[in-house]
Amino acid sequence: MSESLSRPVPLLNIANVLTVLRILMVPVFIWFMLVDAGAGGLFRWLAVLVFAAAIYTDKLDGDIARSRGLITNFGKIADPIADKLLIGSALILLSALGELPWWVTVLILVREVGITLLRFVVIKYGVMPASRGGKLKTVLQTAAIFLYLMPLEQWLGPAGGIYAAVSFAVMMVAVLVTVVTGVDYVAKAWRLRAAAR
Repeated sequence: MSESLSRPVPLLNIANVLTVLRILMVPVFIWFMLVDAGAGGLFRWLAVLVFAAAIYTDKLDGDIARSRGLITNFGKIADPIADKLLIGSALILLSALGELPWWVTVLILVREVGITLLRFVVIKYGVMPASRGGKLKTVLQTAAIFLYLMPLEQWLGPAGGIYAAVSFAVMMVAVLVTVVTGVDYVAKAWRLRAAAR
């Protein structure tokens, strides 16, 4: 048995601290977005920076937890909660500001909440690990949201329409992958339940 598995992992470790920091970044991000209210000024750019920093901590805390053997039950629960708070708040704010259709936000959030609940329902039969499609979904959602958050459309003049079209196209690909991977998770949950019985 390796040392990382034999020794207890302290709850207060750098990976968990980064996860908590990401959760604390969410209200800061929301505040910057609301203060700017879609005007594309300084606070909107600060919101973009906070979002980018939070996304970076997501990758960083995962890498640290795995490389240093700092995986804890708290981290397993708090990490996906932090991700969903950040992505969910960004989507809701973009829709509330009229920059993103509400159906996109509702569809993504229903899928995310639904699959999370499904994982809890089937956990007695086994664990559904994140698939490659699920990881691709997260990358595409993050990229699409980042494009929407940056207020470049109004800064680019005539080229702003092209930027808006690219942002929408990336978001549509993210929505498609979100739906497809959601269906795939449901199928996996069904097979997992059937195999256990």
